[in-house]
Amino acid sequence: MLVAERHRRIIDLVNERLSIRVTELSKIFSVTEETIRRDLEKLEKDQLLKRSHGGAICVEKEQSEISYLEREIVNIDEKKAIAKEAVRMIVPGDQIVLDASTTAWYLAKELPDMPLTVLTNSIKAAVELSKKEQIKVISTGGILLNQSLSYVGPLSERSLKMYHVNKAFISCKGVHLEKGLSDSNESQALVKKQMLEIADETIVMVDSSKIGIRAFSQIASLSAIHSIITDSRIEEKIKLQLLESGMKLTMAN
Repeated sequence: MLVAERHRRIIDLVNERLSIRVTELSKIFSVTEETIRRDLEKLEKDQLLKRSHGGAICVEKEQSEISYLEREIVNIDEKKAIAKEAVRMIVPGDQIVLDASTTAWYLAKELPDMPLTVLTNSIKAAVELSKKEQIKVISTGGILLNQSLSYVGPLSERSLKMYHVNKAFISCKGVHLEKGLSDSNESQALVKKQMLEIADETIVMVDSSKIGIRAFSQIASLSAIHSIITDSRIEEKIKLQLLESGMKLTMAN
């Protein structure tokens, strides 16, 4: 394969998946990781992508909201499996908060109809939960983001501060070993940060493509969360590093 063709395919993969790791690109193109790093350096200079810790991020969508229709088809099997694992951590009587991620919506779909209080900034999750008679749903309100059908902004953040929950279930665009959690959209990052602050326990739901990535807006350090649910494709080295840091790690099948 010619270098120019490999570059075109790398750009297509990054734009399609939003983020991708060097190790995965190395396997896809059967070249060394050093070759991939040189490719990414060249493509970043051309402003066609942005390098991150261990991979690359799509520059076109890094700082903007991704349509929920688009997010629903990215890593769908992994997100559904992660959501099912998350549901196992919820018991009757819990008070939980859900963000506006696709994985949180899958969690809402999977939740059985049992006594719960659910606080959320997601319209899609609220609608899904409204079908279940025993679940009390509280919406944050705020500024509506059309792309993700979610509420953000000062009103959303203030309303979250009024509550206390047992567990927060959030997702994000990046989980970095040194820099912590981050998101592509600043408004969403601020809402997620507030969700962490009102919860006794925070569970982060991310597929393995997000681990090792650093996105635009900082949410919190890894010390602010209690556990991560991810898929089995996580790199063994990163898995060991997370476990050594004391993080509780759950692998979804």
